[in-house]
Amino acid sequence: MEKVKTRPDHPPNHPLDALLRTDRIPHIWCPGCGIGTAFSSCMVAMQASGIDLNKTVMVSGIGCSGRGAGYTRLDSYHTTHGRAIPFATGMKLANPELNVVVFSGDGDLFAIGGNHFIHAARRNMDITVICVNNLIYGMTGGQAAATTPCMAKTTTTPRGNPDTPFSLPLLAFAAGATYVARWTILHTRDLTKSIEEALNRRGFSFIEVLAPCPTGYGRKNKEKSLDTLKIYQERTIIKNGAHPMDAVMDFGNSITLGKFIDQDRPTFSDRYDKICRPPIA
Repeated sequence: MEKVKTRPDHPPNHPLDALLRTDRIPHIWCPGCGIGTAFSSCMVAMQASGIDLNKTVMVSGIGCSGRGAGYTRLDSYHTTHGRAIPFATGMKLANPELNVVVFSGDGDLFAIGGNHFIHAARRNMDITVICVNNLIYGMTGGQAAATTPCMAKTTTTPRGNPDTPFSLPLLAFAAGATYVARWTILHTRDLTKSIEEALNRRGFSFIEVLAPCPTGYGRKNKEKSLDTLKIYQERTIIKNGAHPMDAVMDFGNSITLGKFIDQDRPTFSDRYDKICRPPIA
């Protein structure tokens, strides 16, 4: 494994150079996309968290957000579509000393990979999951996702999406996550702090990051990236400690942000070790 140099021999050109595969830059994300900001917050949080980066891995699935794993100099795994969490689970169980971070999108984590998410949360796997929610399948064709707002237009719902979207914080809480938060890419300080907290706590941590997709979502809905950012600026309300059931996401009225859940309960490894421990004679 290539060791992460937190203090390079020569001053870097950018504060994150030690964590980036600069030979793969510039990235593939579209102008106006929010994934780069979310990825940057994740990298900054990793540097500030104090965790051992030489024992840290990043796992992603398929899609625009999934490219994040390929841009970091950490050990990283670009897995099959919807299967980031099972790969992450296997790594954590095989080597409990690892810090395992899943960085992927809403389609990958909650549509194709939705069943994996709820069971990892139920088991309280000791991993951190960061979901960049851009409301659509971006890279794979602009189809409706499990988070696409009702009546929004996509390539598969040209007359409007008839389905009710998931509330990701509520779903994570109901499934058993012990840390749950939601921020937008405009709230970078809050987002970075939240990721740092999640990295330093045990249990299944989940952070939703709302980000614009001007290409896949914006074109279909005649919505420019600046329109989305204006919504994030004017219609968001921070309510730390609010119950996830009250974490509203109504783009026409208001969007609730904040850290909603931060609690302790035994992780899967804690319980597994307990039942496997030899009985005292």
